Amino acid sequence: MSLDLFPEAVCRKFEIVENHHAASILHTDLRSEWDDLIEMLTQFTLRRSDILTPGGGKSPISRGINGFFYNRQWKEHDFKIQVKVDDAVTLAPTHHVDYFRNRVAIETEWNNKDPFFDRDLTTFRLLFELNVLSVGAIITRASELQDIFDELGKGRSFGNSTTHMGKLIPKLNNRASGGCPVLAFGIKKTAYDADA
Repeated sequence: MSLDLFPEAVCRKFEIVENHHAASILHTDLRSEWDDLIEMLTQFTLRRSDILTPGGGKSPISRGINGFFYNRQWKEHDFKIQVKVDDAVTLAPTHHVDYFRNRVAIETEWNNKDPFFDRDLTTFRLLFELNVLSVGAIITRASELQDIFDELGKGRSFGNSTTHMGKLIPKLNNRASGGCPVLAFGIKKTAYDADA
């Protein structure tokens, strides 16, 4: 893995996993998208107040990441795909990604049920096979954050069956994303600010 491409601040705050040389592709061929991702990861802080604030659909953590990417012209995108046989459409699935720009898709999975990882990786695989995606990335949480959630009395809200690196890594290792280059970032305890 190309961990040497990541600034120390990112490596300190995030557990990083990649497949199919995703970091090198982003760093070399999609430099503007790489720079945005690195800037977001570098400035990210997991604030105690954000963990304790009820999300009501989207947590403050997800909203903060959204705001960063939207301000840099990354857009939510629904890919409409059709399979036609002669003149009949036999399949017309829609695949959604949280942030998309210049053949790069990023998903945030802060506290969803873990099948959302299957959805994300299947979407990355399909879009890669259709030659509209070069790299996919997922921002989630490291499994070690459960200790902090338990200390804050929020452990039940962030159970083992929700999205965290312990659920994502086996899916990556089992090639759920096919040949699509993927980066995964798990927010670690070192990103946590208990005073904020």
